[in-house]
Amino acid sequence: MVRNRLEIVVSNLEDREPKPMDDRELAEAAKNGDEGAFGALVERYAGGVHRVVSRMLGDEEEAWDVVQMAWLRAWQRLGKYNRRWSFSTWIYRIATNLAIDVIRARSSRERAHREGGSVWLRPAPAPDGSAVLANEREIEQVLSRLVVCLSPQQRAAFILREVEGLDTSAVARVLGCSAATVRNHIFHARRALKKELARRFPEYVPGHGGS
Repeated sequence: MVRNRLEIVVSNLEDREPKPMDDRELAEAAKNGDEGAFGALVERYAGGVHRVVSRMLGDEEEAWDVVQMAWLRAWQRLGKYNRRWSFSTWIYRIATNLAIDVIRARSSRERAHREGGSVWLRPAPAPDGSAVLANEREIEQVLSRLVVCLSPQQRAAFILREVEGLDTSAVARVLGCSAATVRNHIFHARRALKKELARRFPEYVPGHGGS
């Protein structure tokens, strides 16, 4: 009898693995100075945040600078974090706003240089009459060169909604605007991108024969 009870107790103990802390719990712990909790949040979202910023800026090195600044700002402003927000929305909003600031601050010379190509963005292949086999990397490169035609807000809305797959309400929270405004940004972004695609990369347009 005693042995059976002991086996049950041990079994129950084995099943009680520590429950992973959710984002809000980690954020609250970080607020209280727990650097390990903040590190867990960084590990959880660093990849996604960098991906969004990189797609907005079209420059991976510059994106890393912005991402580091975003996490530093998040750490400094943890006291202002409100549990009503999901932490992911909060950090995406910080990073996206910083990326928008960078886009707006670029000079005409820097913009012209970027549109001319960089080490990260190689030119799209010239049409040769055959079907273009676009892998994911090629699509990423073309998209990065096209989004420069969008306003910062349109660029952020399009990337968050159409590329990252956030729902419209989540994008609205990140950008601090209404869902209707997000839909408007995306509508105009799609129209501008379609026009720019046809102008700069006609080989990617359905029905284009490449001749």
